[in-house]
Amino acid sequence: MSVALENSIYISDKAKDKVHQLMQDAGISDDKSYFVRVGVVGGGCSGLSYKLDFDNEVKPMDQAFEDNGIKIVTDLKSFLYLVNTTLDFSDGLNGKGFYFSNPNASRTCGCGESFAV
Repeated sequence: MSVALENSIYISDKAKDKVHQLMQDAGISDDKSYFVRVGVVGGGCSGLSYKLDFDNEVKPMDQAFEDNGIKIVTDLKSFLYLVNTTLDFSDGLNGKGFYFSNPNASRTCGCGESFAV
């Protein structure tokens, strides 16, 4: 297991490509004020669920990162759960969509959309 040199949130090449495509579809790809907002909310089978959206408003306690050419922003509370997590994308037969590879999760549910620490 490798240890990250700095605490961040990362994005895979597949997820980056899908984010670019979705931003184009939404007509916001040319607007540099937009970024990917990730967060953690209560709920789901395992107690906590991931939240993912486009946003263009940075709040005072937000943490901002850039990886693979994509700006990723999260609130401070969510970052405690998401530190060193990688946002990835799967288009395989077992399911299509974004998922989080989170080293902090002690268990995840079968759908991959919620987790526990």
